[in-house]
Amino acid sequence: MVSTVADTLAAEHRTLTEGCGLIDRAGRGRLALTGSDAKTFLQGQITNDIESLEPGHGCYAALLTPKGKMLGDLRVLDLGGELLLSCERAALQDLFNMIRRYKLGSDVELHKRTVEMGELSLIGPEARRVAGAEALGPDEHDTMRARLGGHPVVLVTTDVGVDVFCDAERTEDVCRALVADGAIEVSEAAAELLRIERGRPRYGVDLDDSVIPQEAGLNERAVSFTKGCYVGQETVARLFYRGKPNRHLRGLRLSAPAGTGEPLRLGEKEVGRVASTAVSPLHGPIALALVRREATPGDTLAVGDGEITAEVAELPF
Repeated sequence: MVSTVADTLAAEHRTLTEGCGLIDRAGRGRLALTGSDAKTFLQGQITNDIESLEPGHGCYAALLTPKGKMLGDLRVLDLGGELLLSCERAALQDLFNMIRRYKLGSDVELHKRTVEMGELSLIGPEARRVAGAEALGPDEHDTMRARLGGHPVVLVTTDVGVDVFCDAERTEDVCRALVADGAIEVSEAAAELLRIERGRPRYGVDLDDSVIPQEAGLNERAVSFTKGCYVGQETVARLFYRGKPNRHLRGLRLSAPAGTGEPLRLGEKEVGRVASTAVSPLHGPIALALVRREATPGDTLAVGDGEITAEVAELPF
């Protein structure tokens, strides 16, 4: 019997939750910074504490407008001698422009790595074994140098496994080595399903330049409230200490699959729009959305023309 799309996705989901799935992240953007002022420079531009990083560690952060709205998010990895920046492709140009514009007068060199470097994700409980990463630190964004398939790589702890960075021309060799050690290649759709189940928003899909980090639940992961000044800090700090965000990132348990961008209504009032969507083998049709704070967990929303409904849920599912 020919496997259906749903059957294939369910099998890949089992791989990601019980074994080790492999996804090529070539579509992400990558930059690197070198120079004696690299950390000091980046410290004043993004939301997390970069100056406190030591080689072998990293952090997650946001790039903001002066009004505190997100221009993108990124992972910053201290590899010793350089800072590697990995971000969604939707955020790459704004990140690149910011660095070029504001590094003048600083000892900072900007290096393009999107084409030159490969990026792979190993997802699942077997990821560390497959990557030979038993010595890799346990905290998200910890890094170590290693060799896979005879080639040098950088291994990075993620919330769901291990990411692998390597020279772009060696990506296929590294993939073959990982598959030989037990990784199973899976689709981007399967990785997106797991991301949605875990309630992790994605810039360019769930987040855009209208969003303040606190609305998306990113303060704990992405924002330092003890570091010095950075672009957009005043708005972020004022909302954290004195205000309440108008919106919150929530899960939606849908009565049927819905399309991205469909309006969500509580009574007659539009309170948000559907963002990432998936059909989960565990939870059925689900989605992420930024919804106004009057739509609280347990509330039922009308989706689109009202034929589909959505129960607002806390994250993760």
